[in-house]
Amino acid sequence: MTKLSVNINKIATLRNARGGNVPDLLKVATDIQKFGAEGITIHPRPDERHIRYQDARDLKSIVYTEYNIEGNPEQTFIDLVLEIKPTQVTLVPDAIDAITSNAGWDTIKHASYLTEIVQEFQRNGIRTSIFVDPILEMIEGAKKIGTERIELYTESFAHQYSLGNQNGILPYTQSAVLANELGLGINAGHDLSLDNIQFFKQNIPGLLEVSIGHALISEAIYLGLDNVVNMYLQKLK
Repeated sequence: MTKLSVNINKIATLRNARGGNVPDLLKVATDIQKFGAEGITIHPRPDERHIRYQDARDLKSIVYTEYNIEGNPEQTFIDLVLEIKPTQVTLVPDAIDAITSNAGWDTIKHASYLTEIVQEFQRNGIRTSIFVDPILEMIEGAKKIGTERIELYTESFAHQYSLGNQNGILPYTQSAVLANELGLGINAGHDLSLDNIQFFKQNIPGLLEVSIGHALISEAIYLGLDNVVNMYLQKLK
């Protein structure tokens, strides 16, 4: 069984756009878990344009499943994670001004830097995961760093799948096979959706967890609009 961790960044984006506390991020996190999700993911950025650092702290007492905090391990991020001690930290090499994550780590070039950070989190009882592209050398590099898991960056797969090219899964399958051989746990995320998630799951041996945010929240809007519009109509009769 692959666990579903829901990234709630988009809920925070919607809240911040209007000010106030609607939608209520903590209630959404509570409800998502109540509905059956096995984890909550957040990706705080230095400018706090969606998830705020205080949100990360407040969620600590709300998340009773798995709490996954993603981000670029700059010092403020490291300090936040060490303070909260989530279930898992996922290291992502996104630039400060990046709209969203757009590449995995070069685990060979940044081996020394990542090894030190991974060891610090592990000393504090936090499971580590490194965001990587489906490149065999990067998987091997992650193993040498000492991380417990990798997160496969799935944008390329999702794009190819949307074009009808199912062979786009092949680098991911090969990466998963290698990761399993090396004893690395496998997570995955980015542009996974209702359209492609089943195919992806079926072709990734040992897939432990997927983190899905943008697509899931967007799909929830579409699939829920009919119900909400008609609830308004009933009240306006």
